[in-house]
Amino acid sequence: MTRFKIFACLGILLLSNSAYTQGEPVRLYRQANEYRLLSDFMELLKLPNVASDTENIRLNSRYIVAEMDKRGFKPRLLEAVDKKVPPVVYGEWMTPGATKTVIFYAHYDGQPTDPSDWTGSKPWEPVLRTASLEKGGAIIPFPNAGEKIDPEWRLYARSASDDKAGVFAILTAFDALKASGIKPTVNIKFFFEGEEEAGSGNLKEILEKNKDLLKADAFIVCDGPVHQSGRKQVVFGVRGDVNVDLTVYGAKRPLHSGHYGNWSPNPAMTLARLLASMKDASGNIIVKGWADDVEPLGSEELQAIKDAPQIDNEVKKQLAIAFTEGGGKSLLERINQPSLNVNGFKSGDVGEFARNIIPTTASAVLDLRLVKGNDVARQIAKLRKHIESQGFHVIDRDPTDAERLQHLFIAKLTQRDGGYNAQRTKMDLPVSIAVIAAVRKTSTQPIVRMPSLGGSLPLSIIADTLGQPTITVPIANHDNNQHAENENIRIQNLWDGIETFASLMTMDLK
Repeated sequence: MTRFKIFACLGILLLSNSAYTQGEPVRLYRQANEYRLLSDFMELLKLPNVASDTENIRLNSRYIVAEMDKRGFKPRLLEAVDKKVPPVVYGEWMTPGATKTVIFYAHYDGQPTDPSDWTGSKPWEPVLRTASLEKGGAIIPFPNAGEKIDPEWRLYARSASDDKAGVFAILTAFDALKASGIKPTVNIKFFFEGEEEAGSGNLKEILEKNKDLLKADAFIVCDGPVHQSGRKQVVFGVRGDVNVDLTVYGAKRPLHSGHYGNWSPNPAMTLARLLASMKDASGNIIVKGWADDVEPLGSEELQAIKDAPQIDNEVKKQLAIAFTEGGGKSLLERINQPSLNVNGFKSGDVGEFARNIIPTTASAVLDLRLVKGNDVARQIAKLRKHIESQGFHVIDRDPTDAERLQHLFIAKLTQRDGGYNAQRTKMDLPVSIAVIAAVRKTSTQPIVRMPSLGGSLPLSIIADTLGQPTITVPIANHDNNQHAENENIRIQNLWDGIETFASLMTMDLK
């Protein structure tokens, strides 16, 4: 046994259950097991995990079941009626004498991705880099057992940060406590969703069928990034989300741009003008009534935003952008407002496939982020009315020839699967105070309290169905490229996440 391991074991033995402060025993456990932990995590990352890929998403669920079974969590799959729907992987650990129960949530599915967009690696073939790609990080071989693992290294793979890191951190946090002889202070239920990135369209059904099983005092979520300053944060809400497809039409068949250009309408130009009509020159949304139903933030929430580090100038430098939308309002202010984003735009072809034609259609996918007070159906209705106000006949299917001849402009507008409202928990609830205190124990810096995360999670579905407060504790680095190519996790963020969730499992929840 090495001198380090001897001192590590002595340190663990000398610490009693009540002495869990700033994660010392958990840190010692991690330091003694880094090679194995990182190896295990990479095995999970090798499993393709797009929700629509039924075979592979089931491989993920079976892998997690096996990991939970080894730990004695009595795992089971919570299924929807449609067996093509990815199951929730559920498990539990009841603590003798505990009077409170906490559900810990993460999701194991990831966003679809084009492997050809990745730089020097593939989505489900994890690689280590010495730093981020933006800082010139080079791929390095996986270290041998006993070799140093640099906490600044990055692990590149799909879902490395969003959100298999959450699954890993939660399970490893429990391992660290058990190995250190520290009992959780709460009963723990594990809830790992497999459809979050696909919109959680079947989550309500699964929750409704398992209400008794899922009784708890709080629902704590591990997803998303820490604050851009690098500080840990506790987030009390998330924006809602719904995506829509928008298509406009030109001629029935592609036309030669020389023979018909300047005469036959070009749908790419038509859609560009329509999208431009939705925002002013400062990037403010000018769709009528877009923010009329927003529930204002309270005084404590506004103070939390004021207290947070102001990072806009630094982030602009990192992203190499000269201006931001919103007429000078900060990022933290803007993520607490509803948004309208163009996810993608397609009409004809570009690059080596470009041709001299007038395309037949132009399509865009719009991402509508909602805040507390907005409603999915109302927000889509506002968008529809705006499109109609721009002279379009709006339908939910491709037009007939008769409709093409009758209307100058036609737009097909359809909602994508999923969609849910925003959710926000009060910052002064006993569980809110307990979570803040638990995360503070694991950080030498002040933590950031945020009313809402900029991203979305199906927390309104959870809160409305189960009647439980939901709080999010993110762990990933803010520059993790989630949802995009070259997704990654900084190793130190992974280690910090283990300590954070071990502290949450031993929090003082009254």
